[in-house]
Amino acid sequence: MKLSEILKEVKVKELIGSAEREVSDVLIDSRKVTPDSLFVAIPGTQVDGHTFIPMAIEKGATTIVCSTLPEEKKEDVTYVRVEDCEEAVGFIATAFNHHPTQRLSLVGVTGTNGKTTIATLLYKMFRAFGYKVGLVSTVCNYIDDEAVPTDHTTPDAVTLNNLLGRMADAGCKYAFMECSSHAIAQKRISGLKFAGGIFTNLTRDHMDYHKTVENYLKAKKAFFDALPSSAFMITNLDDKNGLVMAQNTKAHVYTYSLQRMSDFKGRILEHDFAGMLLEINQVEMFAQFVGKFNASNLLAVYGAACALGREPMEVLTVLSALRPVSGRFETIRSPKGFSAIVDYAHTPDAINNVLKAINEVVEGKANVITVVGAGGNRDKGKRPLMAKEAVNGSTRVIITSDNPRFEEPQDIINDMLAGLDAEQMRKVLTIVDRREAIRTACLIAQPGDVILVAGKGHEDYQEVKGVKHHFDDREVLREEFGLTKG
Repeated sequence: MKLSEILKEVKVKELIGSAEREVSDVLIDSRKVTPDSLFVAIPGTQVDGHTFIPMAIEKGATTIVCSTLPEEKKEDVTYVRVEDCEEAVGFIATAFNHHPTQRLSLVGVTGTNGKTTIATLLYKMFRAFGYKVGLVSTVCNYIDDEAVPTDHTTPDAVTLNNLLGRMADAGCKYAFMECSSHAIAQKRISGLKFAGGIFTNLTRDHMDYHKTVENYLKAKKAFFDALPSSAFMITNLDDKNGLVMAQNTKAHVYTYSLQRMSDFKGRILEHDFAGMLLEINQVEMFAQFVGKFNASNLLAVYGAACALGREPMEVLTVLSALRPVSGRFETIRSPKGFSAIVDYAHTPDAINNVLKAINEVVEGKANVITVVGAGGNRDKGKRPLMAKEAVNGSTRVIITSDNPRFEEPQDIINDMLAGLDAEQMRKVLTIVDRREAIRTACLIAQPGDVILVAGKGHEDYQEVKGVKHHFDDREVLREEFGLTKG
Protein backbone atom coordinates (compact mmCIF):
# COMPACT_ATOMS: atom_id res chain seq x y z
CA MET A 1 0.00 0.00 0.00
CA LYS A 2 1.22 3.50 -0.81
CA LEU A 3 2.25 5.73 2.10
CA SER A 4 0.02 8.55 0.81
CA GLU A 5 -3.02 6.26 1.22
CA ILE A 6 -1.99 5.30 4.74
CA LEU A 7 -1.56 8.93 5.82
CA LYS A 8 -4.93 10.23 4.54
CA GLU A 9 -6.46 10.57 8.03
CA VAL A 10 -3.23 11.31 9.92
CA LYS A 11 -2.45 14.85 11.09
CA VAL A 12 0.99 15.26 9.53
CA LYS A 13 3.08 18.20 10.75
CA GLU A 14 6.06 17.63 8.49
CA LEU A 15 6.98 15.14 5.77
CA ILE A 16 10.55 14.65 4.49
CA GLY A 17 10.92 12.30 1.52
CA SER A 18 8.44 10.62 -0.80
CA ALA A 19 4.85 9.89 0.17
CA GLU A 20 4.40 7.65 -2.88
CA ARG A 21 6.62 4.82 -1.70
CA GLU A 22 5.18 1.37 -1.01
CA VAL A 23 4.79 0.21 2.61
CA SER A 24 5.07 -3.54 3.25
CA ASP A 25 4.12 -3.53 6.94
CA VAL A 26 3.36 -1.26 9.93
CA LEU A 27 5.30 -1.91 13.14
CA ILE A 28 6.02 -0.41 16.55
CA ASP A 29 8.59 -3.04 17.55
CA SER A 30 11.96 -2.38 15.87
CA ARG A 31 12.97 -6.03 16.35
CA LYS A 32 10.21 -7.14 13.97
CA VAL A 33 11.02 -4.66 11.19
CA THR A 34 11.27 -6.07 7.66
CA PRO A 35 12.34 -4.35 4.40
CA ASP A 36 10.14 -1.43 3.25
CA SER A 37 8.11 -1.39 6.47
CA LEU A 38 6.83 1.66 8.33
CA PHE A 39 8.10 2.08 11.89
CA VAL A 40 6.18 4.23 14.41
CA ALA A 41 8.27 5.51 17.32
CA ILE A 42 5.91 5.22 20.32
CA PRO A 43 7.07 7.11 23.47
CA GLY A 44 6.04 4.19 25.74
CA THR A 45 5.88 3.97 29.54
CA GLN A 46 9.21 2.12 29.90
CA VAL A 47 11.27 3.05 26.82
CA ASP A 48 10.99 5.66 24.06
CA GLY A 49 10.61 4.21 20.58
CA HIS A 50 12.56 7.14 19.14
CA THR A 51 15.77 5.56 20.45
CA PHE A 52 15.15 2.56 18.18
CA ILE A 53 14.81 4.52 14.93
CA PRO A 54 18.42 3.72 13.82
CA MET A 55 17.82 0.00 14.48
CA ALA A 56 14.56 0.06 12.52
CA ILE A 57 16.28 1.71 9.53
CA GLU A 58 19.16 -0.77 9.71
CA LYS A 59 16.66 -3.65 9.53
CA GLY A 60 15.00 -2.15 6.43
CA ALA A 61 12.35 0.37 7.52
CA THR A 62 11.94 3.00 4.79
CA THR A 63 9.28 5.10 6.52
CA ILE A 64 9.65 6.52 10.04
CA VAL A 65 6.74 8.12 11.90
CA CYS A 66 7.90 10.16 14.90
CA SER A 67 7.07 13.19 17.02
CA THR A 68 10.71 14.36 17.08
CA LEU A 69 12.83 14.10 13.93
CA PRO A 70 16.25 12.47 14.37
CA GLU A 71 19.28 14.72 13.82
CA GLU A 72 20.74 12.34 11.25
CA LYS A 73 18.41 11.56 8.36
CA LYS A 74 18.93 8.91 5.67
CA GLU A 75 18.30 9.98 2.07
CA ASP A 76 16.35 6.87 1.11
CA VAL A 77 14.03 7.07 4.14
CA THR A 78 10.77 9.04 4.44
CA TYR A 79 10.24 10.80 7.78
CA VAL A 80 6.74 11.72 8.93
CA ARG A 81 6.51 14.02 11.93
CA VAL A 82 3.24 13.99 13.88
CA GLU A 83 2.09 15.63 17.10
CA ASP A 84 1.08 12.40 18.84
CA CYS A 85 2.51 9.04 17.78
CA GLU A 86 0.15 7.08 20.06
CA GLU A 87 -2.87 8.58 18.30
CA ALA A 88 -1.34 8.45 14.80
CA VAL A 89 -0.44 4.76 14.92
CA GLY A 90 -4.12 3.77 15.25
CA PHE A 91 -5.09 5.69 12.12
CA ILE A 92 -2.04 4.34 10.29
CA ALA A 93 -2.76 0.73 11.29
CA THR A 94 -6.45 0.89 10.45
CA ALA A 95 -5.74 2.38 7.00
CA PHE A 96 -3.06 -0.26 6.33
CA ASN A 97 -5.61 -2.97 7.19
CA HIS A 98 -8.21 -1.48 4.83
CA HIS A 99 -10.37 0.06 7.56
CA PRO A 100 -11.74 -3.13 9.15
CA THR A 101 -14.28 -1.33 11.36
CA GLN A 102 -15.93 0.06 8.24
CA ARG A 103 -16.38 -3.54 7.10
CA LEU A 104 -17.82 -4.94 10.34
CA SER A 105 -19.79 -3.61 13.34
CA LEU A 106 -17.53 -3.20 16.37
CA VAL A 107 -18.94 -2.92 19.90
CA GLY A 108 -16.66 -1.98 22.80
CA VAL A 109 -17.26 -2.87 26.46
CA THR A 110 -15.59 -0.91 29.26
CA GLY A 111 -15.88 -0.70 33.05
CA THR A 112 -14.10 -2.19 36.04
CA ASN A 113 -15.96 -5.52 36.17
CA GLY A 114 -18.05 -7.51 33.69
CA LYS A 115 -16.19 -6.69 30.47
CA THR A 116 -15.13 -10.26 29.68
CA THR A 117 -18.52 -11.77 30.45
CA ILE A 118 -20.47 -9.25 28.37
CA ALA A 119 -18.13 -9.28 25.36
CA THR A 120 -17.90 -13.09 25.34
CA LEU A 121 -21.65 -13.62 25.71
CA LEU A 122 -22.34 -11.21 22.84
CA TYR A 123 -19.79 -13.09 20.72
CA LYS A 124 -21.50 -16.41 21.54
CA MET A 125 -24.97 -14.97 21.03
CA PHE A 126 -24.32 -13.55 17.57
CA ARG A 127 -22.64 -16.77 16.48
CA ALA A 128 -25.83 -18.53 17.64
CA PHE A 129 -27.74 -16.12 15.38
CA GLY A 130 -25.70 -17.52 12.49
CA TYR A 131 -23.14 -14.76 11.94
CA LYS A 132 -19.38 -14.94 11.71
CA VAL A 133 -18.16 -12.97 14.74
CA GLY A 134 -14.90 -11.73 16.23
CA LEU A 135 -13.92 -11.36 19.90
CA VAL A 136 -11.13 -9.38 21.57
CA SER A 137 -10.99 -10.31 25.25
CA THR A 138 -8.86 -10.98 28.33
CA VAL A 139 -9.30 -14.75 28.04
CA CYS A 140 -8.79 -15.30 24.31
CA ASN A 141 -9.31 -13.58 20.96
CA TYR A 142 -11.42 -15.27 18.30
CA ILE A 143 -11.81 -14.88 14.56
CA ASP A 144 -15.14 -16.68 14.39
CA ASP A 145 -14.10 -20.17 15.63
CA GLU A 146 -10.32 -19.64 15.32
CA ALA A 147 -8.69 -18.99 18.69
CA VAL A 148 -5.92 -16.37 18.78
CA PRO A 149 -4.01 -16.23 22.12
CA THR A 150 -3.94 -12.90 23.95
CA ASP A 151 -1.47 -11.20 26.31
CA HIS A 152 -3.43 -8.01 27.05
CA THR A 153 -7.08 -7.11 27.60
CA THR A 154 -6.80 -4.78 24.61
CA PRO A 155 -3.80 -5.30 22.26
CA ASP A 156 -1.61 -2.50 20.93
CA ALA A 157 -3.01 -0.59 17.93
CA VAL A 158 -0.98 -2.49 15.32
CA THR A 159 -1.86 -5.96 16.68
CA LEU A 160 -5.48 -4.92 17.21
CA ASN A 161 -5.96 -3.62 13.66
CA ASN A 162 -4.24 -6.66 12.18
CA LEU A 163 -6.65 -8.83 14.18
CA LEU A 164 -9.71 -6.79 13.17
CA GLY A 165 -8.50 -6.85 9.56
CA ARG A 166 -8.32 -10.65 9.68
CA MET A 167 -11.84 -10.72 11.14
CA ALA A 168 -13.21 -8.52 8.35
CA ASP A 169 -11.36 -10.53 5.67
CA ALA A 170 -12.82 -13.74 7.15
CA GLY A 171 -16.33 -12.36 6.71
CA CYS A 172 -17.10 -11.43 10.32
CA LYS A 173 -20.11 -9.13 10.43
CA TYR A 174 -19.70 -8.24 14.14
CA ALA A 175 -16.84 -7.96 16.61
CA PHE A 176 -17.05 -7.46 20.38
CA MET A 177 -14.11 -6.05 22.30
CA GLU A 178 -13.09 -5.35 25.87
CA CYS A 179 -11.71 -1.80 26.07
CA SER A 180 -9.41 -1.46 29.08
CA SER A 181 -8.71 1.91 30.68
CA HIS A 182 -5.03 1.50 29.76
CA ALA A 183 -5.93 1.01 26.10
CA ILE A 184 -8.20 4.06 26.06
CA ALA A 185 -5.63 6.29 27.83
CA GLN A 186 -2.83 5.05 25.55
CA LYS A 187 -5.04 5.59 22.45
CA ARG A 188 -4.70 1.98 21.29
CA ILE A 189 -8.25 2.23 19.90
CA SER A 190 -7.71 5.48 17.96
CA GLY A 191 -8.85 5.32 14.35
CA LEU A 192 -11.46 2.62 15.03
CA LYS A 193 -15.12 3.22 14.24
CA PHE A 194 -17.40 1.82 16.95
CA ALA A 195 -21.00 0.82 16.26
CA GLY A 196 -21.68 0.85 20.00
CA GLY A 197 -20.25 1.03 23.50
CA ILE A 198 -21.29 -0.53 26.83
CA PHE A 199 -20.52 0.80 30.32
CA THR A 200 -20.65 -1.76 33.14
CA ASN A 201 -19.51 -0.07 36.38
CA LEU A 202 -16.62 1.80 37.91
CA THR A 203 -14.87 0.98 41.17
CA ARG A 204 -11.28 1.30 42.36
CA ASP A 205 -8.72 -0.40 40.11
CA HIS A 206 -5.43 0.32 38.31
CA MET A 207 -4.40 3.13 40.67
CA ASP A 208 -0.78 2.12 40.01
CA TYR A 209 -1.28 3.48 36.48
CA HIS A 210 -4.01 6.13 36.71
CA LYS A 211 -2.96 7.45 40.17
CA THR A 212 -6.46 8.79 40.99
CA VAL A 213 -10.04 7.52 40.60
CA GLU A 214 -10.81 10.73 38.68
CA ASN A 215 -8.15 9.91 36.07
CA TYR A 216 -9.50 6.37 35.84
CA LEU A 217 -13.02 7.71 35.30
CA LYS A 218 -11.80 10.17 32.66
CA ALA A 219 -10.12 7.35 30.75
CA LYS A 220 -13.35 5.35 30.66
CA LYS A 221 -15.45 8.41 29.80
CA ALA A 222 -13.14 9.33 26.90
CA PHE A 223 -14.30 6.18 25.11
CA PHE A 224 -17.94 7.28 25.17
CA ASP A 225 -17.11 10.92 24.42
CA ALA A 226 -15.50 9.73 21.17
CA LEU A 227 -18.43 7.58 19.97
CA PRO A 228 -20.00 8.91 16.74
CA SER A 229 -23.65 9.96 16.45
CA SER A 230 -24.31 6.79 14.41
CA ALA A 231 -23.40 4.62 17.42
CA PHE A 232 -25.35 3.50 20.48
CA MET A 233 -24.32 3.58 24.13
CA ILE A 234 -25.66 1.18 26.77
CA THR A 235 -25.09 2.44 30.33
CA ASN A 236 -25.73 1.02 33.79
CA LEU A 237 -28.10 3.17 35.87
CA ASP A 238 -27.28 1.14 39.00
CA ASP A 239 -23.76 2.58 38.99
CA LYS A 240 -23.43 6.17 40.21
CA ASN A 241 -21.21 6.93 37.21
CA GLY A 242 -23.62 5.48 34.66
CA LEU A 243 -25.08 8.82 33.60
CA VAL A 244 -21.74 10.62 34.05
CA MET A 245 -20.33 8.42 31.29
CA ALA A 246 -23.13 9.51 28.97
CA GLN A 247 -22.86 13.27 29.60
CA ASN A 248 -20.92 14.21 26.47
CA THR A 249 -21.49 11.32 24.11
CA LYS A 250 -22.97 11.88 20.65
CA ALA A 251 -24.22 8.29 20.61
CA HIS A 252 -27.85 7.27 21.18
CA VAL A 253 -28.05 6.39 24.89
CA TYR A 254 -29.92 3.38 26.27
CA THR A 255 -30.03 2.46 29.97
CA TYR A 256 -30.23 -0.79 31.92
CA SER A 257 -30.99 -1.40 35.60
CA LEU A 258 -32.09 -3.89 38.23
CA GLN A 259 -33.32 -1.09 40.51
CA ARG A 260 -34.63 1.82 38.44
CA MET A 261 -36.88 2.47 35.48
CA SER A 262 -34.76 2.02 32.37
CA ASP A 263 -34.87 0.93 28.73
CA PHE A 264 -33.79 -2.57 29.75
CA LYS A 265 -35.20 -3.37 33.20
CA GLY A 266 -34.44 -6.59 35.04
CA ARG A 267 -35.54 -8.30 38.25
CA ILE A 268 -34.37 -11.51 39.93
CA LEU A 269 -37.39 -13.67 40.85
CA GLU A 270 -35.65 -16.85 42.11
CA HIS A 271 -32.06 -18.10 42.32
CA ASP A 272 -29.79 -20.96 43.36
CA PHE A 273 -26.36 -22.23 42.24
CA ALA A 274 -27.90 -23.68 39.06
CA GLY A 275 -29.00 -20.24 37.90
CA MET A 276 -31.77 -17.69 38.31
CA LEU A 277 -35.25 -16.89 37.12
CA LEU A 278 -35.14 -13.38 35.69
CA GLU A 279 -37.72 -10.94 34.49
CA ILE A 280 -36.40 -8.75 31.67
CA ASN A 281 -38.74 -6.08 30.35
CA GLN A 282 -41.66 -7.98 31.90
CA VAL A 283 -40.77 -11.32 30.26
CA GLU A 284 -39.58 -14.22 32.44
CA MET A 285 -36.55 -16.32 31.50
CA PHE A 286 -34.16 -18.75 33.21
CA ALA A 287 -30.45 -17.91 33.04
CA GLN A 288 -27.59 -20.26 33.90
CA PHE A 289 -25.86 -17.54 35.92
CA VAL A 290 -25.79 -16.57 39.60
CA GLY A 291 -25.81 -13.18 41.34
CA LYS A 292 -26.99 -9.62 40.84
CA PHE A 293 -23.77 -8.69 39.08
CA ASN A 294 -24.44 -11.38 36.48
CA ALA A 295 -28.07 -10.30 36.14
CA SER A 296 -26.69 -6.84 35.37
CA ASN A 297 -24.27 -8.29 32.82
CA LEU A 298 -27.12 -10.16 31.12
CA LEU A 299 -29.15 -6.94 30.88
CA ALA A 300 -26.22 -5.26 29.12
CA VAL A 301 -25.99 -8.18 26.67
CA TYR A 302 -29.74 -8.09 26.06
CA GLY A 303 -29.68 -4.32 25.52
CA ALA A 304 -26.75 -4.40 23.12
CA ALA A 305 -28.31 -7.20 21.05
CA CYS A 306 -31.57 -5.25 20.82
CA ALA A 307 -29.68 -2.07 19.89
CA LEU A 308 -28.02 -4.05 17.09
CA GLY A 309 -31.46 -4.84 15.69
CA ARG A 310 -32.30 -8.28 17.06
CA GLU A 311 -35.84 -9.10 18.19
CA PRO A 312 -36.25 -9.19 22.02
CA MET A 313 -37.77 -12.70 22.17
CA GLU A 314 -35.06 -14.07 19.90
CA VAL A 315 -32.44 -12.52 22.21
CA LEU A 316 -34.02 -13.98 25.36
CA THR A 317 -34.18 -17.46 23.78
CA VAL A 318 -30.45 -17.47 23.05
CA LEU A 319 -29.63 -15.79 26.37
CA SER A 320 -31.28 -18.63 28.29
CA ALA A 321 -28.99 -21.16 26.58
CA LEU A 322 -25.70 -19.34 27.30
CA ARG A 323 -23.32 -20.49 30.03
CA PRO A 324 -20.85 -18.54 32.21
CA VAL A 325 -17.45 -17.59 30.83
CA SER A 326 -14.45 -19.67 31.91
CA GLY A 327 -13.23 -18.62 35.35
CA ARG A 328 -16.21 -16.37 36.03
CA PHE A 329 -18.34 -17.82 38.85
CA GLU A 330 -17.33 -21.27 37.62
CA THR A 331 -18.75 -23.92 39.96
CA ILE A 332 -17.02 -27.22 40.74
CA ARG A 333 -18.88 -29.65 42.98
CA SER A 334 -17.11 -31.98 45.41
CA PRO A 335 -18.29 -35.57 45.91
CA LYS A 336 -18.11 -34.74 49.65
CA GLY A 337 -21.14 -32.46 49.36
CA PHE A 338 -19.64 -28.97 49.21
CA SER A 339 -18.98 -26.67 46.25
CA ALA A 340 -16.14 -24.47 45.06
CA ILE A 341 -16.51 -21.36 42.95
CA VAL A 342 -13.59 -20.03 40.91
CA ASP A 343 -13.87 -16.38 39.99
CA TYR A 344 -11.58 -13.72 38.48
CA ALA A 345 -12.63 -11.23 41.19
CA HIS A 346 -9.50 -9.18 41.87
CA THR A 347 -10.92 -5.85 43.04
CA PRO A 348 -12.75 -5.00 46.30
CA ASP A 349 -16.04 -4.47 44.45
CA ALA A 350 -15.76 -7.72 42.49
CA ILE A 351 -15.09 -9.72 45.67
CA ASN A 352 -18.05 -8.03 47.33
CA ASN A 353 -20.30 -8.87 44.35
CA VAL A 354 -19.32 -12.54 44.20
CA LEU A 355 -19.66 -13.05 47.96
CA LYS A 356 -23.05 -11.31 47.93
CA ALA A 357 -24.20 -13.69 45.21
CA ILE A 358 -22.99 -16.71 47.20
CA ASN A 359 -24.56 -15.52 50.45
CA GLU A 360 -27.88 -14.76 48.74
CA VAL A 361 -28.08 -18.43 47.77
CA VAL A 362 -26.63 -19.89 51.00
CA GLU A 363 -28.86 -17.66 53.20
CA GLY A 364 -26.66 -18.22 56.27
CA LYS A 365 -27.25 -21.98 56.28
CA ALA A 366 -23.66 -22.93 55.40
CA ASN A 367 -20.11 -21.66 55.74
CA VAL A 368 -18.46 -19.54 53.06
CA ILE A 369 -14.68 -20.07 52.92
CA THR A 370 -12.76 -17.59 50.78
CA VAL A 371 -9.25 -18.07 49.39
CA VAL A 372 -7.90 -14.76 48.11
CA GLY A 373 -4.68 -12.87 47.40
CA ALA A 374 -3.60 -9.73 45.56
CA GLY A 375 -1.30 -9.30 42.58
CA GLY A 376 2.20 -7.92 43.01
CA ASN A 377 3.45 -4.67 41.40
CA ARG A 378 -0.09 -3.38 41.06
CA ASP A 379 -2.35 -1.00 42.99
CA LYS A 380 -1.33 -1.50 46.63
CA GLY A 381 -4.18 0.62 47.96
CA LYS A 382 -6.81 -1.97 47.07
CA ARG A 383 -5.12 -4.77 49.06
CA PRO A 384 -6.51 -3.96 52.54
CA LEU A 385 -9.91 -3.23 50.96
CA MET A 386 -9.96 -6.64 49.29
CA ALA A 387 -9.17 -8.36 52.59
CA LYS A 388 -11.92 -6.41 54.35
CA GLU A 389 -14.52 -7.35 51.71
CA ALA A 390 -13.47 -11.00 51.91
CA VAL A 391 -13.77 -11.08 55.71
CA ASN A 392 -17.11 -9.23 55.70
CA GLY A 393 -18.67 -11.77 53.34
CA SER A 394 -17.10 -15.00 54.59
CA THR A 395 -17.11 -17.37 57.54
CA ARG A 396 -13.38 -18.08 57.11
CA VAL A 397 -10.76 -16.40 54.91
CA ILE A 398 -7.42 -17.79 53.78
CA ILE A 399 -5.15 -15.05 52.47
CA THR A 400 -2.56 -16.38 50.04
CA SER A 401 -0.38 -15.62 47.02
CA ASP A 402 -1.70 -14.39 43.66
CA ASN A 403 0.84 -13.51 40.93
CA PRO A 404 3.40 -11.88 43.28
CA ARG A 405 5.44 -10.84 40.22
CA PHE A 406 8.54 -9.05 41.59
CA GLU A 407 7.23 -8.54 45.14
CA GLU A 408 7.62 -10.87 48.10
CA PRO A 409 4.32 -12.76 48.65
CA GLN A 410 4.44 -12.24 52.42
CA ASP A 411 4.75 -8.46 51.93
CA ILE A 412 1.59 -8.47 49.83
CA ILE A 413 -0.22 -10.56 52.44
CA ASN A 414 0.89 -8.12 55.16
CA ASP A 415 -0.56 -5.23 53.12
CA MET A 416 -3.89 -7.08 52.97
CA LEU A 417 -3.87 -7.85 56.71
CA ALA A 418 -3.33 -4.14 57.47
CA GLY A 419 -6.99 -3.56 56.57
CA LEU A 420 -8.29 -5.84 59.34
CA ASP A 421 -8.90 -5.26 63.04
CA ALA A 422 -8.30 -7.80 65.81
CA GLU A 423 -11.87 -9.15 65.66
CA GLN A 424 -11.70 -9.67 61.89
CA MET A 425 -8.32 -11.35 62.17
CA ARG A 426 -9.95 -14.21 64.10
CA LYS A 427 -11.54 -15.35 60.82
CA VAL A 428 -8.25 -15.31 58.93
CA LEU A 429 -5.52 -17.82 58.10
CA THR A 430 -2.47 -16.88 56.04
CA ILE A 431 -0.86 -19.52 53.83
CA VAL A 432 1.65 -18.23 51.28
CA ASP A 433 1.55 -21.33 49.05
CA ARG A 434 -1.64 -21.02 46.98
CA ARG A 435 -1.96 -24.77 46.42
CA GLU A 436 -1.77 -25.37 50.18
CA ALA A 437 -4.29 -22.59 50.79
CA ILE A 438 -6.80 -24.22 48.43
CA ARG A 439 -6.10 -27.65 49.95
CA THR A 440 -6.69 -26.28 53.46
CA ALA A 441 -10.01 -24.75 52.40
CA CYS A 442 -11.08 -28.15 51.08
CA LEU A 443 -10.04 -29.87 54.32
CA ILE A 444 -12.11 -27.57 56.55
CA ALA A 445 -15.19 -27.46 54.29
CA GLN A 446 -18.26 -29.42 55.42
CA PRO A 447 -21.20 -30.71 53.33
CA GLY A 448 -23.22 -27.74 52.06
CA ASP A 449 -20.34 -25.26 52.45
CA VAL A 450 -19.08 -23.07 49.62
CA ILE A 451 -15.42 -22.30 48.88
CA LEU A 452 -14.67 -19.18 46.84
CA VAL A 453 -11.25 -19.16 45.17
CA ALA A 454 -10.88 -15.59 43.97
CA GLY A 455 -8.46 -13.60 41.87
CA LYS A 456 -7.15 -15.75 39.03
CA GLY A 457 -10.23 -17.22 37.36
CA HIS A 458 -9.25 -18.42 33.88
CA GLU A 459 -5.50 -17.81 34.38
CA ASP A 460 -3.38 -20.96 34.31
CA TYR A 461 -0.14 -19.57 35.74
CA GLN A 462 1.52 -17.96 38.75
CA GLU A 463 3.92 -15.15 37.84
CA VAL A 464 6.95 -15.09 40.15
CA LYS A 465 10.09 -12.98 39.56
CA GLY A 466 9.25 -12.55 35.89
CA VAL A 467 8.62 -16.26 35.26
CA LYS A 468 5.18 -17.79 34.63
CA HIS A 469 4.74 -21.15 36.36
CA HIS A 470 1.78 -23.35 35.43
CA PHE A 471 -0.94 -23.08 38.05
CA ASP A 472 -4.69 -23.39 37.58
CA ASP A 473 -7.09 -22.99 40.53
CA ARG A 474 -9.62 -25.23 38.80
CA GLU A 475 -7.10 -28.03 38.27
CA VAL A 476 -6.05 -27.89 41.92
CA LEU A 477 -9.66 -28.09 43.08
CA ARG A 478 -10.47 -31.03 40.79
CA GLU A 479 -7.41 -32.87 42.07
CA GLU A 480 -8.49 -32.23 45.66
CA PHE A 481 -11.99 -33.43 44.85
CA GLY A 482 -10.62 -36.59 43.19
CA LEU A 483 -12.13 -35.59 39.85
CA THR A 484 -8.85 -36.03 37.91
CA LYS A 485 -5.98 -38.47 37.90
CA GLY A 486 -3.57 -35.64 38.86
